[in-house]
Amino acid sequence: MDRITSKRFTALFLIVFLVVAVFLFRLLKLQQEEGNFGALNRGTNIAYQVPVPAARGDILDRNGKVMVSSRASYNLTIANLAFFSGKGANVQIQELLELCDSLSQGTIDTLPITMDKPYAYLENPTYTQKSHLSTYLDWKNWDAEMSAKNLLQRMKELYRIPEEWDDDLARRVIGVRYELDLRYCAGLSNYILCADVSTDVLAAVLEKGIAGVSAEATTIRTYETTAAAHILGFIGPIFAEEWDSYKSQGYTMDALVGKDGVERAFEEYLRGTGGIQTTVVDEHGQVVETYYVKEPVAGQDVSLTIDLDMQIAAEETLEKVILDLRENGTGTKKEGKDAVGGAAVAIEIKTGEVLAAANYPTFDLATMNRDYNDLLADKENPLLNRAMTMPYQPGSIYKMVTSIAAIDEDGASPHREITDKGVYTYYADQGYTCNCHIWTSSRTTHGTIDLMEAISCSCNYYFYEVGREAGITALDKVAAGLGLGEKTGVEIYEERGTRANPETRKFLYAGTDSENWYGADTLQASIGQSDNAFTPLQMAAYCATLASGGQRMKTTLLHSRISWDGTELLYTHTPEVLASYPISHAAKQAVLDGMILAANEGTASTYLKNYPVLVAGKTGTAQHGSGGSDNASFICFAPAHDPQIAIAIYVEKGAQGGNLGQIARAMLDVYFRDKTALPSQGQESTPQ
Repeated sequence: MDRITSKRFTALFLIVFLVVAVFLFRLLKLQQEEGNFGALNRGTNIAYQVPVPAARGDILDRNGKVMVSSRASYNLTIANLAFFSGKGANVQIQELLELCDSLSQGTIDTLPITMDKPYAYLENPTYTQKSHLSTYLDWKNWDAEMSAKNLLQRMKELYRIPEEWDDDLARRVIGVRYELDLRYCAGLSNYILCADVSTDVLAAVLEKGIAGVSAEATTIRTYETTAAAHILGFIGPIFAEEWDSYKSQGYTMDALVGKDGVERAFEEYLRGTGGIQTTVVDEHGQVVETYYVKEPVAGQDVSLTIDLDMQIAAEETLEKVILDLRENGTGTKKEGKDAVGGAAVAIEIKTGEVLAAANYPTFDLATMNRDYNDLLADKENPLLNRAMTMPYQPGSIYKMVTSIAAIDEDGASPHREITDKGVYTYYADQGYTCNCHIWTSSRTTHGTIDLMEAISCSCNYYFYEVGREAGITALDKVAAGLGLGEKTGVEIYEERGTRANPETRKFLYAGTDSENWYGADTLQASIGQSDNAFTPLQMAAYCATLASGGQRMKTTLLHSRISWDGTELLYTHTPEVLASYPISHAAKQAVLDGMILAANEGTASTYLKNYPVLVAGKTGTAQHGSGGSDNASFICFAPAHDPQIAIAIYVEKGAQGGNLGQIARAMLDVYFRDKTALPSQGQESTPQ
């Protein structure tokens, strides 16, 4: 009896096995012929799940003004399970495409083959396009080396595209079929046929009642300002070299991530947590129920240290000054007509928070994708973040380094007087002489002056002498202590720059006749030339360190983080000291007095001498060896006796640093507009 039962059980098992095998074979065949989930069970409801991206957090300025947001939007999507339950897939796709065409609504096609004859693979497909095609070909077990023409023919046969259809229609329908298959073989969410559709298009398409076609709520990154483009950055698809890292963090391959600026730096806060949505469809492909298995959680709102009003003022005034230079020039020789671009940076001294970081030329993030090729080809390089990635020779704004080195490292008195003779001849017997700038321009001199007066009138001759006596080791020590040639700690990408010294010279010119350091190099280093090259951000941080008496703060763009619903403050910036450099009282006072003189009586006085808040400043002019006008630099801090804000401005071929004072004034106006209890111009000097 047991043996008979066993035989019957074995026979039953074989029958069931054969039935299942036949069913699986038919299922596979249907999937290949009709796309994903072609064997939808028409007698029961079927559920499917898709990942739902989270809304990205907003980016605000320090005062709560929205700079970047995510507006609500709708995409038209196609769900495989529901779509293939209706009439022939190709006919439905044809109807959809023709309807979209009649509504002037573009559709999404990522098959990396041209849309027009002669069909060929795209010259520059994205990593995602290449990866998806490779996955698709592996899934079909097709030759990865076949031509685009042959691939289209194979797909035309696979998807049973009618022979009477013209090639253009066939290519478009094949593109949609490919997208639908990718949802299965690459594990992607529902195919987005049309992104960010208008309500009119949405209503017209949904009215057709095509099974599987539905509206999916999403968000679109929206730029509420045209300012701070280089700081804000943008989002984009994941690159090949980034995929392993993002995959390990739970991203999908088609996710959009921060690619530059604070969008990239604060990606972990802005991104949010994706959810999972279940959709139930009936035997006719109509949606019965939709619910979240896991609800998406929107990203955090990030409040930057940027003051949007100051950022706008800096950008507008920087542009105005550069365009005016191009038209009119400056000075008796009308220099600066070849001005190229520039940057202006402001830092809150006691916190290290970046209040503004302006660039000119700049661009509009809202139209960047459309204008990208033009922006890339523009000789003025508007995509370049000059404020943080362009090291420039500082020129005379470096002279406070030389002043401190002379006093604290060489024991010089700030009251020591030196007579400017126009031409500095210490190394004349070695064939090298150098001029004071006033001698070069007018064959006059500054006469006999002390250190404070030398800062005020920017006397090269004075700093050649005290710089030579202090030596390059002392100069380099002070420059490093004040943060020059050192990263500031800001969260987005910045260049380190270089300090002029023998080690830098060997690194830059190894194996050439220029790798050696000479006394003449020390003279040039002492006035901010030679191999000295720093970003405007570093120049602003250096100015802030001078103003604080040697305390160097970590620079930051992150003011605070807030929960997506605005109910919880998750983080607020706490100032962090990177380093402290011991500056003597005598050196502090000499630098302060010299910079006050410069801003109110000397080279920076044109725009700042009557300012209601006492300003300490310094101008600079830097030779660059590329022909044309000299570069122009300017730094300042205010109030002079209770420093709160430090500013650095740089203009390529700007000719004269004093001309940049008007940009600083516009930025100071924004900073001090709501502050009433401030020191007046007449306040007595207080040692720092």
